[in-house]
Amino acid sequence: MPFDIRQLRYAVAAADHGSFYRAARALDIEQSTLSRNILKLERAVGTPIFERSRSGVTTTLAGKVFLRGIRPMITSADHLVAMMRAAGQGRAGGLRLGHNSSVSAGNLRATMMGWRATHPEVEVDCVEADRAVLLAGLSTGEIDMTILMGAMGHNGFRCQPLWSERMLVALPASHPFAERNVVHWTDLRGERFLLPAADPGPEMRDILLGRLSVSSASPDIRMRQSSRETILSILGGGCGVSIVCEGSTGAHYPDVIYRPIHGEQGPALVGYRRSAASRRRMS
Repeated sequence: MPFDIRQLRYAVAAADHGSFYRAARALDIEQSTLSRNILKLERAVGTPIFERSRSGVTTTLAGKVFLRGIRPMITSADHLVAMMRAAGQGRAGGLRLGHNSSVSAGNLRATMMGWRATHPEVEVDCVEADRAVLLAGLSTGEIDMTILMGAMGHNGFRCQPLWSERMLVALPASHPFAERNVVHWTDLRGERFLLPAADPGPEMRDILLGRLSVSSASPDIRMRQSSRETILSILGGGCGVSIVCEGSTGAHYPDVIYRPIHGEQGPALVGYRRSAASRRRMS
């Protein structure tokens, strides 16, 4: 490979800080060292990664693509070093558990806490990311097991249904539905829903489309480039409502309350499944 991991780290730092000077300070190296290595990297890949100006640096179009590809490489390298250090220190090993939902409450949190209590010799490392990233990690062996929302299986992995959790609507405390004990799907047809574009937002969007679409009318769903925590934190201002699972209700936000959703058959539920590509199991 015509470049090394150090040069990749320098490039990521420069992109994150928007400046060779600030990146060098953050890495505690000379700016000339960082600049020289990034120039070598650009020569090695055959195209500029950054556009330089007096105000700092910005990534080129090719640079954005390149940086998107090398970030997982750096993460994998860090993980490999951590595993080697753990082995050298005689630790029993570790379990990398991938998930794409909140662990502030609910069964996932209880399972993780129970695993740590019964297997204190095993270090549990949790990876929260989108479904596609987690499944890719299963394929490469970087992740041992995933627990994901939804009933769909994943080809090539051993899958097992685990549990179901209640779905709730997150409301401003001033909302008329706040006085109810439960809210029905039919009550929600006129609401504006705010969901994160990242997981589990797409899963919730599909559920809303299936439950609330009537004839040619679809529910008002706004996908935001924000975390679920950010979305929940602004609901108190009356900008809309959101949908969460029971695992998200352990966190509290100003002027936001949760109410269970019911359908024709009772409480609305969503299932979780475990997927694994190795023999390691979580009981």
